[in-house]
Amino acid sequence: MEITLSMIKQLRESTHAGIMDCKKALIQSNGDFAAAEKVLKEMGLAAVAKRVDRSTNEGRVTILQKGNKYAMIDITCETDFVAKNNEFINLGEKIAERILDEGYTEIDPSLNEMVNGLIATINENMKLKRFAVTECSPTQYVSTYIHGEGKIGVLVKFNADKAEIFEDEAFKDFAFKCALQVCAQDPVYLDGKDVPKEYCDEQLDIFRKQVESLDKPENVKEGIVKGKLAKFLTEICLNQQVFDFDNPDGLSVEKLFAKFNKEHGCKVSIDSYIRYRAGGND
Repeated sequence: MEITLSMIKQLRESTHAGIMDCKKALIQSNGDFAAAEKVLKEMGLAAVAKRVDRSTNEGRVTILQKGNKYAMIDITCETDFVAKNNEFINLGEKIAERILDEGYTEIDPSLNEMVNGLIATINENMKLKRFAVTECSPTQYVSTYIHGEGKIGVLVKFNADKAEIFEDEAFKDFAFKCALQVCAQDPVYLDGKDVPKEYCDEQLDIFRKQVESLDKPENVKEGIVKGKLAKFLTEICLNQQVFDFDNPDGLSVEKLFAKFNKEHGCKVSIDSYIRYRAGGND
């Protein structure tokens, strides 16, 4: 059977496979489209297997909202060129939509199949690395931020004693800047009280070793050690970090919330946050 250009084009449009792969599949299946699609799937699985060990240090973070639910996903790939590819971008949006529509709570084989389908087309290794879903109650609000064409994604969830504050432009601006803060400063914990005691004890041991050679009384050394720990916590805990934006007095995030609440007659606080860096280990 003669394989025409229109047949190749039709198969390519339905499968998004490469032109030469479509031609090979049609020749192998003697022009049978269903059989050709099966051939392409088998070729795609083979392509996935060949690339599975290739490192994926690039990628894109995608955030999608549907109603009161938000999904943030991290898909990795081999090159920055593919991370900017429209098909790769669309894949992220489709996976995020499926996660929200079908209520996924963990990576499922069917989600991986969506990724594998694009591997077969683009010929580059990719992985659905992780995803998170968050849902808001009527007294919760989410601010999101995507940095650098999907290089970093941030979700910050807020609690409030009254939902009306969420319509306030001053609150929206403050909430967005909190998302920028998380993006820029990459806090490890929300609050100092969330830091495990074992971790604090480990840091105290390090700080004590740093001051043991100082010619000072032990109680002074211990004061220095405690001061070092307090400073360390202001670096790794979001609430204790100095806020980066519109903050001439150098107040911490928690102190700015206290000031905002007093000025607006409300009680707003950060409930939680998620930060993904595409292709990274954080």
